[in-house]
Amino acid sequence: MGINANGRPATRVVKIRVRRYDPETGRRWWQEYRVEAKKGTTVLDALLKIKAEQDHTLAMRYSCRMGACGSCGMLINKMPRLACETQLLELGTDTVTIEPLPNFPVLRDLITDFGDFFKKHRDIMPYIVRESKKENEEPYREYYMPPDELNKIIRYSYCIMCGLCYAACPVVAIDKKFLGPQALGQAYRWVTDVRDEGLRLRLEKVDDKHGVWRCHFAGSCSAACPKGVDPAQGIQLLRSKLVALTAGARRDKKPTHVATPTTVRYVDVGDAPKPTVEDKSLLVKHLEETAQELEQDLPYVAQALRDYLRTITSS
Repeated sequence: MGINANGRPATRVVKIRVRRYDPETGRRWWQEYRVEAKKGTTVLDALLKIKAEQDHTLAMRYSCRMGACGSCGMLINKMPRLACETQLLELGTDTVTIEPLPNFPVLRDLITDFGDFFKKHRDIMPYIVRESKKENEEPYREYYMPPDELNKIIRYSYCIMCGLCYAACPVVAIDKKFLGPQALGQAYRWVTDVRDEGLRLRLEKVDDKHGVWRCHFAGSCSAACPKGVDPAQGIQLLRSKLVALTAGARRDKKPTHVATPTTVRYVDVGDAPKPTVEDKSLLVKHLEETAQELEQDLPYVAQALRDYLRTITSS
């Protein structure tokens, strides 16, 4: 794709095949549309264009349109992807197939039910747990975290809960009770957090036949993740923690302390530097000349300069 004779981006018509579902009748079918696409057109752009111009009944979920919210996960050409990040023409096919994410109940068309997915995420307690009930319920200050400890978990903190890893997992497809790569990857993130004391509580939840041991390490979850979280690695590291703890070779880590407030709120930077232009007349003359030069092409900038001139000449 390049530039056409009119100097505009060249376009191409792409066939979009969407897997539809009507919950009221139970009917499932394929429906085809044609969309004119150019460089930069995403799959989400194409679907919204179809909904606006061709078929108002097409249902999908989306929000941020910038790969941050994780709402627009779909099966695009048989791969779990975010529709807002997937360039239509870069898929390299004349026909693009779009289906709802597998391993999720379908509500309508491309919209799936994330209820069980979110429940599994909540089950691993995705928050800081402290042994002190008062610290848990009435936190009054942040907990200290050294930069090297942050580096151990930062990768797993990028999860946006889009469900692509869950959709790509072959174990989830055959075991609906399996916690799944998202929840297990986040369990590792929290038990590794040096501020946390919930190691044993979480390991009780993941040390189960539907937990960390159910993973076959296919690695498809990490391949599908749009943020590079690598939940497959997190699951293996979580296994090693569990084995070491069970064998007695590892003790619960000592949590970091509550950060003490600093006594220095502001730093004395000394007196402000002296102005570099002692003679205002030179500055005024320069600004007047600049305003005149900009008058024709950028009149609003010239006006702003004149407004500023009035402030410094009146002071």
